[in-house]
Amino acid sequence: MNQPLPPAYYELLEEIQAVDFVLVELTLYLDTHPEDYEAITQFNQYAQQSKKLKKQYEKQYGPLRQYGESYSGYPWNWNNAPWPWQV
Repeated sequence: MNQPLPPAYYELLEEIQAVDFVLVELTLYLDTHPEDYEAITQFNQYAQQSKKLKKQYEKQYGPLRQYGESYSGYPWNWNNAPWPWQV
């Protein structure tokens, strides 16, 4: 990580973290309330939003997830982007 990152990088990463936190909380709730249609609808909406945000992040800053959930550009570009835990 040689160059400073723009504020938009941090804003997008924070938004991803917030949406994923909501997904964790909804998952825990749905484990005990599996018939709650509204919560399931919210879960699906946040899951879609999370996927969209991660796709946007990867398009702008590089791979975010490992084990086949994120594609690599050519040449292999996993070492180009700052890792989220490095910022």
